[in-house]
Amino acid sequence: MRYELPAAGMAFRAGFRCGHFHMEYKYLLPERQPSHDRLGKTMEEKAKMDNRSRMREIREVLFRNHITRGVTPEKLRVILEELGPTYIKLGQIMSLHSDILPKAYCDELIKLNYDVKPMPFSEVEEVINRSYREDWHKYFASIEKDSLGSASIAQVHRAKLLTGEDVVIKVQRKGIYDTMARDIGLLHRLVRLMPSVGGFKNVVDLGMILDEMWAVAQEEMDFLKEAANIEEFTRNNSGIAYVRVPHLYREYTTSRVLVMEYVGGCAIDDRDHLLSRGYDLNEVGRKFVNNYIKQVMEDGFFHADPHPGNVKVHDGKIVWIDMGMMGRLSSRDKKLMERAIRSIAVSDIASLESTILELCETRGKVDEGRLYKELRTLIERYGKMSLGSIDIIDFFMQVLEIMKENGLRLPHGMTMLARGLNHMQGVLTEISPDINMIEIAAARIRETTFEQFDLKHEAKRTGRKLYTAAYKTVEIPPLVKSALEEYLKGQATVNMRLNTTKEMSDLLRRLIRNIVMGLWVMALLIGSSIICTTDMRPKMLGIPALGFFGFMLAFAICLYIFIRHWFTRNQ
Repeated sequence: MRYELPAAGMAFRAGFRCGHFHMEYKYLLPERQPSHDRLGKTMEEKAKMDNRSRMREIREVLFRNHITRGVTPEKLRVILEELGPTYIKLGQIMSLHSDILPKAYCDELIKLNYDVKPMPFSEVEEVINRSYREDWHKYFASIEKDSLGSASIAQVHRAKLLTGEDVVIKVQRKGIYDTMARDIGLLHRLVRLMPSVGGFKNVVDLGMILDEMWAVAQEEMDFLKEAANIEEFTRNNSGIAYVRVPHLYREYTTSRVLVMEYVGGCAIDDRDHLLSRGYDLNEVGRKFVNNYIKQVMEDGFFHADPHPGNVKVHDGKIVWIDMGMMGRLSSRDKKLMERAIRSIAVSDIASLESTILELCETRGKVDEGRLYKELRTLIERYGKMSLGSIDIIDFFMQVLEIMKENGLRLPHGMTMLARGLNHMQGVLTEISPDINMIEIAAARIRETTFEQFDLKHEAKRTGRKLYTAAYKTVEIPPLVKSALEEYLKGQATVNMRLNTTKEMSDLLRRLIRNIVMGLWVMALLIGSSIICTTDMRPKMLGIPALGFFGFMLAFAICLYIFIRHWFTRNQ
């Protein structure tokens, strides 16, 4: 498949690979180039100088904020803001990790400012021209110099095509990929040097977080990926009358420039504007939530960043924009979510626990007894409340805290859902605080379950379960008879599995260690005493040197045990 942009000299090949739009450019090189060795050396020297300069900047910011005294949530947010757009984006991605980072850190990082200092219009022109390989005037009649919004990775300008359509151009920041790659590398080095003061480094594997953040940022920097997201989101919501997605101009979109239809209207939380236009705020809130639940539970492909800057209301429709950060749930994840919701509804703690264990990734051995106890406490607290009085964000955050304390980690799609729900709750608080998301979600699940109900399939499955139950019931009397016969003959055996608490395990470990050390001391004393009865040479202080060293080693072990006991006696 080939495209030709409507201008001479701007020819490029385009194809579809694995469902994604792919571009290849042919760059013209200057006639005279420095030698390969010299060019490589020059670039390497420049990279080293840039790294040293950036490291000095980072060091100055860290020292200015007294990082050696600990990293509080507020201090982390201030540091990221001072380090600039790259670190603001990293902080926004870090705020997704409610299942790993402490809640206080996530809540603070959500406050990071989305509006950052825009790049000069000359750089905007340079990025567009380099991306198109031609002057932008050949495609656009005009581009407004003042940006509509400026974020950490890109900024948006209103423009007009030569054909007359009003559009917005999303332009990637100049050199942002190289800057972020360099900063991620420097952060990896800083993490290894970071002191463990303040507890932050001990809470989470920062290296793993950086790797995941870099992967997410790379996807968001590829505007062809965002274009594919827009097309998929548009298809999923094409049958919903009150939802609109701006038209994508694929022929003008590259990996660094994205062109979409301009849509007016107001932010979804602009109460005064909505009321002045006669909108029913409760209706807007219900439709907003209902569509989001549909994205999550039915499509498994949802907007992960639905803050008011990315959701507008125009001409009676909810307009979703900026598809750079999207969440995706597999069919398995959706089924497990539905099972978890049903388990909560009927207070089936055992089913909820097994669902969580199946859904999450584990870090080390999970104390299932502790997990069951904490889930039971949570369910008992919320089980007495009516559905409409449950705060879904508070409930979800408490579940995340339980998972985090038990070494469980949600899939990436779930962490994005946590972020999305948090933004949703913020919008509802502004326009329709009486609406409860969990009621709408429950109604949506009931409706979906009824629509997908297959009477023939359910009858066959129920019949199969009844047959299995009857077959197993017939087997019970012979099994009981066999067990009683073994018991009467004295051949019965019982297999037991004991799970101890961490405190008991530590106590037993210390006890065994002290016993072993005591045996070593006894063996050394006896052996050294026997050696001292001989005339073995060489001698020290009148006794054989080997016996002397044995006595000294026994003394050192006794001293170690005493000192260790002294410092740990209150633990």
